[in-house]
Amino acid sequence: MASSQPVIVYPPGEDGGRRVRVGEHFLGMAYGLLDVADFLRRAGLEEADQQLVATSGLIEWRGGGPDMWEH
Repeated sequence: MASSQPVIVYPPGEDGGRRVRVGEHFLGMAYGLLDVADFLRRAGLEEADQQLVATSGLIEWRGGGPDMWEH
């Protein structure tokens, strides 16, 4: 995953899931920080874990921060 590509976590949907995108690529629906970390590892950021996801400035959280998972 190139650091120049933005990681965007969108607002929670009706089921609490949040879409995760890197650049133009949709990675999946996340239902918690562990899911986001897993998507980022698959995209090439091997050191991604829940702590990095919660605190990284590389991730743009829309519609609430890393603690918002309900609509």
